[in-house]
Amino acid sequence: MSEPIDPATWSCPVPVGRRTEVVLGHGGGGRLTAELLAEVFLPALGNPLLGQLADSTVVTVGAERLAFTTDSFVVNPLFFPGGDIGSLAVHGTVNDLACSGAVPLHLAAAFVIEEGMPVETLARIAHSMGTAATAAGVAIVAGDTKVVERGRGDGVFITTTGIGLVRASVDVRPERATVGDAIIVSGPIGQHGVAVMSVRNGLEFGSPVVSDSAPVHGLVAALFDAGIDVHVLRDPTRGGVAAVLNEIAGAASVGVLIEEATVPVSAAVRSACSLLGLDPLQVANEGRVIAFVPAADAAAALTALRACAGGEGAVVIGRVVDDHRGMVVGLTAIGGTRVIDLPLGELLPRIC
Repeated sequence: MSEPIDPATWSCPVPVGRRTEVVLGHGGGGRLTAELLAEVFLPALGNPLLGQLADSTVVTVGAERLAFTTDSFVVNPLFFPGGDIGSLAVHGTVNDLACSGAVPLHLAAAFVIEEGMPVETLARIAHSMGTAATAAGVAIVAGDTKVVERGRGDGVFITTTGIGLVRASVDVRPERATVGDAIIVSGPIGQHGVAVMSVRNGLEFGSPVVSDSAPVHGLVAALFDAGIDVHVLRDPTRGGVAAVLNEIAGAASVGVLIEEATVPVSAAVRSACSLLGLDPLQVANEGRVIAFVPAADAAAALTALRACAGGEGAVVIGRVVDDHRGMVVGLTAIGGTRVIDLPLGELLPRIC
């Protein structure tokens, strides 16, 4: 008679349900990130404002509504086609504020610098931050520096905090996604993640891929100036478009249907993703915005975006539906469908 089977001895590639150590995937903006928040941070720090899990939190101070956000940047390499960690830190924080319906006002920056980093390199990054802030119309008004031992900092890590003034009467939040809404993306996706990866690993994909890193508050302002009742805004950074759409579908308890043939992806990014087995929908962006608007306003929204720098490639990629609530489904080019889930782990680590 054979020995009884002990399931505890099984080895299976399926990801474990609970981890006792932090892994890179916890920083990827997908399912593992959500688990880390739910199991560690929300029980310890939770409050109604933090519980919104928004990129920026809107708080009321006197008669004003302010958007408040913070973010850390650990990109490797520090310089990449289309940007660097300095400009990226500014753009990422400005974009989080803009996607809460706010006009960005001021930033603060903290630097954790590795011993041995060339001062010239640090100065180049600081200059890039200043240039990006000036171009975005914000000022870096506070900061801090710390130095860690050689080998423990990977050059420099930057944390930025931002504050902005929310426009009067604007109500932008995931819960406002409504059945029938058109879903718009402001331009080709996946460029930032592929650009960083190409430099880091010395890869070439026919034509160079340049990061889309840029501020999006001008695009957001154009939508509001056009009188459009924007329901949801998000910048699809970690986890890409897939993560953002899943978060919105879950928050609003609606279904999202994407027509994959309409999703703008450059030939170089598509080639890179095909070669590496990546889904462009899960690759990070740093200068794109996703907008959910009433279907009747979709044409006007596209006109407003396409008239702005960075929005020339804006297209409708899908709609909000009453089916498969809480899920994102893609209609493939051959007429089939597939579930577009949250990324499980860290597809391309250290890209933002």
